[in-house]
Amino acid sequence: MILFGASGHAKVILDILNSGTNTEVSYILDDNPAITELAGFKVDHDIERNIVQDINTIIAIGDNRIRKHIFMKYNVKLNKALIHNRAVVSDNALVSNGSVVMAGAVINHSANIGENSIINSNAVIEHDVSIANFAHISPGAIITGGVQIGEGTHIGAGVSVIPGVKIGKWVTVGAGAVIIKDVPDYAVVVGNPGNIIKYNNTNDDKR
Repeated sequence: MILFGASGHAKVILDILNSGTNTEVSYILDDNPAITELAGFKVDHDIERNIVQDINTIIAIGDNRIRKHIFMKYNVKLNKALIHNRAVVSDNALVSNGSVVMAGAVINHSANIGENSIINSNAVIEHDVSIANFAHISPGAIITGGVQIGEGTHIGAGVSVIPGVKIGKWVTVGAGAVIIKDVPDYAVVVGNPGNIIKYNNTNDDKR
């Protein structure tokens, strides 16, 4: 497997691998020449030569927009989801290829996690939640039953979302916010209860 990205997020993904996923890293790619090694792995910078489309890859980059850009640019073949052995994932939930689930996360019955998404440490994804591709649910966030979250949306640390809410694509929800009503595409929401303070660039989903 190729790990694309050599940042702190990649270190956490290596911890998932070390927790017993029976998946081995062949090499790590990153475009930053200053990073030559990560957790004992050599980091290669010749991406064009080494990004092989028929080798399973995890894009180990926390930024949702960059993760989508890399996926689209290099047409990578996604590895199956990586799930830490201290995460709790229902047998009736779906975690799609390229996604990662960190230690302590809980994903309950009938939840559906899209491709290239991140369910971070101790996040709770309740029953019947739908999370689209390239989303990031930060540590300690609580997504209650029936919530829908659109592509590329970033839910900050410690956020709470009440049942049945629909959150659009490429939304940013600030840390600690409490979301009690639907959120439109591209909105930036903060506070308790959550209020829209501005909108993200509408080109985010075209990169």
